[in-house]
Amino acid sequence: MKNLLSGAAACALTVAFVSEAAATEWNASVWGKRRAFTEHVEKIAELVSEKTDGEFTINVSYGGLSKNRENLDGISIGAFEMAQFCAGYHADKNRAITVLELPFLGVSNLEEEVAVSKAVYDHPAVAKEMAQWNAKMLMTSPMPQYNLVGTGDPRTTLEDFDGMRVRATGGLGKAFEAVGAVPTSVTATEAYNAMESGVVDTVAFAQHAHLSFGTINKADWWTANLNPGTVNCPVVVNIDAYEMLSDEEREALDSSVDEALDHYLANYAELLEKWDSVLEEKGVEKVEYSPEVIAEFKEKAADPAREAWIENMEAQGIPGQELYDLVMETLEKERASN
Repeated sequence: MKNLLSGAAACALTVAFVSEAAATEWNASVWGKRRAFTEHVEKIAELVSEKTDGEFTINVSYGGLSKNRENLDGISIGAFEMAQFCAGYHADKNRAITVLELPFLGVSNLEEEVAVSKAVYDHPAVAKEMAQWNAKMLMTSPMPQYNLVGTGDPRTTLEDFDGMRVRATGGLGKAFEAVGAVPTSVTATEAYNAMESGVVDTVAFAQHAHLSFGTINKADWWTANLNPGTVNCPVVVNIDAYEMLSDEEREALDSSVDEALDHYLANYAELLEKWDSVLEEKGVEKVEYSPEVIAEFKEKAADPAREAWIENMEAQGIPGQELYDLVMETLEKERASN
């Protein structure tokens, strides 16, 4: 009898271990702190756990797994299963999606940003390039048009931008360079120190980042309507980890993307509603540019940047013109449907 009981106990213990082993646990690498920019990552982790009764969990790590410029490298070697990165941090590694960072694309809201990002992410050239890093595109991190906060006297004309030291990455950096500014691509987490130490005069961010990284606290002024463009920051998953998911787990993840993005958009809308009161509270002057100044900026920055980008991509075997046309066509369809 004792042997039978011992056998039963051992069997129960084995079943317990097998059940525990069957649970799937992923790690997601992001940076900074929880903010509007990461709400969809937090939401998808919540939804996946709910849909699988806790059998599939995603742990979101804020800088504990990797530096923000190294997240794509971490995905490529399987150091973690999910990560967020920004294209401008390493444009040479994710060339195709930098079409979304070209200046003055004309994207006017977050819903349009989601639409154009989805279209580009689904393009075979993007999937092929990301596969080189063992990465699969999962969802975008839609951000509004970037604008500047700055110190000292407001820069109200394009001539004032000459020699201006600005934190701006990717296509935005090139746009400001086209009007005489001096861009630097310090990371988001380094921007406050760069501003405080005088390494830069201005920082280009979306609203949530000015709040999260404290640059608004150093600002004397804010450009309310310059709207030169934005950065594109995908959330990707490791291909091997994705393919190892069960059908139920994969469905839970894939079906949660739109829900997570809807949550992100609703959360961001609340932040934008409060933005003017934040500026007033902190005594930040709002600078608005005339249509003539914006048109001049666009003429100097947009057309040359687009043509140079397309030529550069085509020379590398990437369908630059096709990707740019896809963005324009998607914008047109999105506006027609609304």
